[in-house]
Amino acid sequence: MTSNEVLSMYENIAGLTAKMAGAAKSGDWNGLAAMESQCAAQAANAGSGVPALAGAARLRKIDLLKQILANDRAIRDITEPWQLADVMEAAH
Repeated sequence: MTSNEVLSMYENIAGLTAKMAGAAKSGDWNGLAAMESQCAAQAANAGSGVPALAGAARLRKIDLLKQILANDRAIRDITEPWQLADVMEAAH
């Protein structure tokens, strides 16, 4: 992978996770699940050997990773209480 391909991959993942957060906020669980599959496919590319980046490219990658983590947190803030409520309801 080239530096541009690496950044493109992370930009795609950041965009997908932002859309996933929007889907979670609006209760679009089917859309969220579909995008989660797309995101997993994109992330699988990272496991195939991503070169280290330097300079501005490295800073951009860090920014994208922060966006991805923030989006993931937003999704979890919505889905985890919902999942916990289902578990608690099933236990009673």
